[in-house]
Amino acid sequence: MSQTLYQVLGIAPTATLADIKQAYKQLALRYHPDRNGGSKLHEEHFKAVVAAYKVLSDQARRASYDHQLHLAKLRADEAQRTQAFRPQAQHVYGVPMPPPQPLRTRRPASSAERHYVRRQKARFTRKDYILVIGLLLGVALFALGVKFVMERVAASTNYQDGLKAYARRRWGTAHGFMSETLEVQPGHVGALRRRGEIEQLIYRNYAAANTNYKAALRETDNKLLAAELLYRIGQCETQLGKHKAAVHNFSRALALDTALTGAWLARGEVSLFEQRRFIAAARDFSIGLRQRASQHSPSVKWLTYRGLAYFKLGDYPAALADYQQVLLMKPNNGQIYFLLGRVAQKQERKGAACEFFRRGARLGYLPAVDATRRNGCGR
Repeated sequence: MSQTLYQVLGIAPTATLADIKQAYKQLALRYHPDRNGGSKLHEEHFKAVVAAYKVLSDQARRASYDHQLHLAKLRADEAQRTQAFRPQAQHVYGVPMPPPQPLRTRRPASSAERHYVRRQKARFTRKDYILVIGLLLGVALFALGVKFVMERVAASTNYQDGLKAYARRRWGTAHGFMSETLEVQPGHVGALRRRGEIEQLIYRNYAAANTNYKAALRETDNKLLAAELLYRIGQCETQLGKHKAAVHNFSRALALDTALTGAWLARGEVSLFEQRRFIAAARDFSIGLRQRASQHSPSVKWLTYRGLAYFKLGDYPAALADYQQVLLMKPNNGQIYFLLGRVAQKQERKGAACEFFRRGARLGYLPAVDATRRNGCGR
């Protein structure tokens, strides 16, 4: 007899819509062709699951299907009752005839024969009990060992598949594989880290990413990896508005790895914009930019931020030097012209300030337009 749609999804006929959706998600993930190397068998299973879900998730179609099942059951019950009340002499194809009566080849045995002798009850000794218990324990330990090995193999396979999907930027598939790995091995550092990165950088779910990073941090004793995780935690806490905790975790990361350029720059950014600690911000930006210069070209963003920190400290020549360096890299940056105008104002160079404001306004930077108007800078 073929399976019903409920049996295809592995649920009871009384299942709720939520149960149907949950079963469908699990089976669709298990039999999806992308996860099974294009297996035809898994593809057929996947199609059957999709077809069953389309019927059972629709209230009207499900009601019609349930009615058909009910009618089929009534017909089957009626056929069974008809079969049960057929005359014994009637021959029905496919139904075995009653067995013939046994032939007697001798008289029935007497009570004196050994088959009728009352046997003594077997007695178990202490040694027998120990052997049985030892055998049962051995079987149980063997089963647990097999289960442990299979789970480890499955977790490793899922993690490797997740890494491949991650490299191909198939974020949903990678997230699913990492989650399956963590169901078997909740402390898998690599899966926790990669799932956290997907939550943070792709889904922008900073709370979930933070939870994954902290769980990975508890499981690792690698200092460099711990520093990277603390840096990621600080980034998430910055987005969640926990600036004090973010600075604390950036500092912990730098205590483990002083070459972590991103942590210097991120801590400087929080110090500048959120904590208004301009000396600390300028110091962090300087270290980060110095490290970055050995691997990359100077960054417009971080040079601008350091210039702003110098400006807030009243070190106008240093701010001017950073802004001019940015202008060499990005000549049409209206924001930099505006910031140069503010430095010129502080240095009481009104003509230069107006010229910078006008250039920023021509490039469409709105604060420069407003500054041109407020400072009476004509064309």
